[in-house]
Formats: sequence, C-alpha cells, structure tokens
Amino acid sequence: MENQIFVGMEDGKTSPVWIEKIEPFAQKVMQKCGWDGEEFSILFCSDEYIQYLNKTYRNIDSPTDVLSFENGEKYTDEYNVVWLQAGDIAISVDTLPKNSEYFEVSQNEELKRLIIHGILHLNGYDHGEEHVEKNVEPKCEMLVLQKKLMKELEQEIIIEETEK
Repeated sequence: MENQIFVGMEDGKTSPVWIEKIEPFAQKVMQKCGWDGEEFSILFCSDEYIQYLNKTYRNIDSPTDVLSFENGEKYTDEYNVVWLQAGDIAISVDTLPKNSEYFEVSQNEELKRLIIHGILHLNGYDHGEEHVEKNVEPKCEMLVLQKKLMKELEQEIIIEETEK
C-alpha cells in the first residue's frame, strides 16, 4: 500500500513548476522509513500565511520555514482499508530561498530538507530545542535521521537550477 499525499498551493498563489515532483519525493521518503497507509497534505504558502498559522497554533508571531500539524487518527475507507490521518505540513516558499542562501545549499536541497523535516514531525519525531545549524552535526534522533535521509535521497531533483 502507498500513502495518500495531497499537495497544494495557498489560494491565490501561482504554483511553482516543480510542485508536481513533491508527491513522488514524499512517497520516497515514506518508503525509506517503511511507513505506508498514511494520508497527509503538504501546503506551499507565503510567509504571511505561515506566520498566521504560527501565531494561531503556536502563539509565535513570526514566519517560519516549515510547520507540521500531527493528527494521528485512523479511519476506514469505503474499501475497508485503514488509513492513518498523519496530518498537515505547511512550507513557506518565501523562506525557502532565504534558507537556501543562509545554509549555502541549493534550493533543491533545502526543499527536500523541509519536506523530510515535516514528514518526520508527522510521524512522531521531535527535536526539542535543537535545530539545524550551519556546520553543526545534529545530535537528536530526528535530526540524525533527517541527515541520513538527505544523504540517501541526495540524487533526487525537485527544483532544477533553471526553475528558481
């Protein structure tokens, strides 16, 4: 069984050309982790919208790169298949190039990191106060796994250099 991954763009915003590559990449992340039977969404949005979400649900009045809202409820569909509603991920397309520049990586690499990060949160991982830092090796289980997945999926291309 695969996963049901719904990818969308904030209302009123134009979808980037690479958006069609998100679902297959997310499926590969899930496969590498051995997770299936999950359903979740990935929303690409502006800094303004992610700031609204951050303020509404975390009481932090600033934009961020990625937010994950874990659900964890199961339901049975009309074909008697049990699905886990993992939750929702929001990724700021405005912060993506800023992070890419700060971490001195391609936008492709940064986007993959944000997707992996969001998926790990939906599956119960947490990094506490530790965050990804430039030139610092991760210590917590989540960020170590994130780094491992990044290495395993380094050949995957979502954003071509010409698509920025």
